[in-house]
Amino acid sequence: MGLRDLSVLLGVIMIVIMLIIPLPTQILDILIITNITLALIIILVAMNTKEALEFSIFPTLLLLVTLFRLGLNVSTTRSILGNAEAGNVIDTFGSFVIGGNPLVGFVVFLILVIIQFVVIVKGAERVSEVGARFTLDAMPGKQMSIDADLNAGMISEQEAKERREKIEQEADFYGSMDGASKFVKGDAIAGIVIVIINIIFGLVIGMMQHGMDLATAAETYTLLTVGDGLVSQIPALLVATATGIVVTRANSEGNLGQDVSRELLRYPKLLYVAGGTILMLGVFTPINIVLTGVIAAILGVSGYLLDRSEPAADKTETEAPAEEAAEEDDMKSPENVVSLLNVDPIEFEFGYGLIPLADANQGGDLLDRVVMIRRQLALELGMIVPVIRIRDNIQLQPNEYTIKIKGGEVAKGELLLDHYMAMSPGVEDESITGIETTEPAFGLPALWIGEDMKEQAELSGYTVVDPPSVVSTHLTEVVKGHAHELLGREETKQLVDNLKETYPTLVEEVTPNPVNLGEIQKVLGKLLKEKVSIRNLPTIFETLAAYAPMTRDMELVTEYVRQALSRQITKQYAPNGETLYVVTLGGETEKKISEHVQQTEHGQFLALNPQESQKIVESIAKEAERLSEMGATPIVLCSPAVRMHVRQLVERHFPQVPVLSYNELEPTIEVQSVGVVSVA
Repeated sequence: MGLRDLSVLLGVIMIVIMLIIPLPTQILDILIITNITLALIIILVAMNTKEALEFSIFPTLLLLVTLFRLGLNVSTTRSILGNAEAGNVIDTFGSFVIGGNPLVGFVVFLILVIIQFVVIVKGAERVSEVGARFTLDAMPGKQMSIDADLNAGMISEQEAKERREKIEQEADFYGSMDGASKFVKGDAIAGIVIVIINIIFGLVIGMMQHGMDLATAAETYTLLTVGDGLVSQIPALLVATATGIVVTRANSEGNLGQDVSRELLRYPKLLYVAGGTILMLGVFTPINIVLTGVIAAILGVSGYLLDRSEPAADKTETEAPAEEAAEEDDMKSPENVVSLLNVDPIEFEFGYGLIPLADANQGGDLLDRVVMIRRQLALELGMIVPVIRIRDNIQLQPNEYTIKIKGGEVAKGELLLDHYMAMSPGVEDESITGIETTEPAFGLPALWIGEDMKEQAELSGYTVVDPPSVVSTHLTEVVKGHAHELLGREETKQLVDNLKETYPTLVEEVTPNPVNLGEIQKVLGKLLKEKVSIRNLPTIFETLAAYAPMTRDMELVTEYVRQALSRQITKQYAPNGETLYVVTLGGETEKKISEHVQQTEHGQFLALNPQESQKIVESIAKEAERLSEMGATPIVLCSPAVRMHVRQLVERHFPQVPVLSYNELEPTIEVQSVGVVSVA
């Protein structure tokens, strides 16, 4: 525990001691001066903060300072009533500050209490209450604004996180200030009660226990009580003022002194008007002309000096647009094209007719859907999908949209916002009519139907979805299909660093030796390319640690990783443990493929002549089509030795058909072969 932590704890313990144990007057003097100093520091800090959150500890500090001052009041009251003395500081305030006149001191004390209680505390309490309410009401809008900026690519994930944390801190701060201002209000009331108690019981104790007459008791205890009230109320007034400053402070680039001087003296000519008014008071009223003349002269000179400095500021302001124009000209110059080289990982562009999709004011929820898509893909794929930049493009047709990956268009579609997309269950209903189209994500035939036909289509078994759901599904499938392109070395390093926080030993054993970052990225990319989630990074790295030292062929290492993920792959294609229908490779086919595998220093590759390759592909296509007609997902099953080579043959023609090996399926799953790939 550090020295600062101990000092705060000791301070709280000292407050408890003051409430219980009588303290010598010398210690009381030190604590009273400390109280005044602390209040002065608090108000100075409050004046120099640029925004309320820079003094976020203020609500808690306010409670501790109030408790400290009340503990000090208890100690001084005990000393005044018990010993008819309270130390040098209180005696000085009672005699020197108010001139030894208890009535004057009492009036000053009441004025301080009224200023604090009626003016400052009341105002600060109301501002805190309204600030807390408005901050809470504004939270949803601010959160939506952050999500919109994030989805548009204007800010990063880290910046969005920091903004959200700031919004939460503001809500907590103003909520705390709303309660903390009640402490200041209670402190003012307690000050009045303590003064009344000290005076009444001081007179009684002075006459009955100390043998004083009424005049002596009144003078002694009144001076001590008023002195005690002043030394407690002056710090209380400073802290109350600091409370008002903190809760009324608007965010700015400068502190309170800079803002006041800049904004109050923004119009120098008004100082001439103020100076002239003060001078006229001296001329036309009995007020001393010397006094008003000096003040008027100060205002006039200040206005003149500020007026002279104003042209320089105007010159700076006029130079700024000139600089901006120069920057624009510089941007137009052919040399300055560096800023144009940036390519967004994912872009979603749409025609002007689809703007309501992304406009929250028109009921569009596309931005919220994009946030959910990124979260869903993080769970399904195990990778952080880059920010999706959303923008309108007037070059597109009004109802058209395109999806780009790293600047290249990979998908496009068309939406009718006032229609629904209906997809047939397999049996057409002639009564369902609409505009023929194709579902963009999976290429299924569909119809655009109106609102009046939606219910009838649902009753007929059609799958009916709204346009935002259509584009969301399309965007999700496109990102899934190109996830391996989006996983670069930077994204891989981010995943590795995240894994290192929980598995430091495992990561250190794998990288940078024997597997560098580029090789890890290659393995993860190959998994993603075949729709295998990389979320189980610990298992992937355990496999890399076991097999990477034995071979530099990352294709082969990827096969071992797939086998280690057998439970996950089995669950992916047979989620409920149902029978898995597959197409298997015949013995002759596997033998022919394995015989034509060439081994080089860079790894293995399949050297099969084009005619035989075509026969295998055609046979796979025939069996896969038969499997599709049965209503099952086409899956090719083969031995582990040839799996990656069969995949190379298949992916060019049928990229959506998964190729699995026997070692990638759990023994508990039932596999049924419905066809055999043969080249005979």
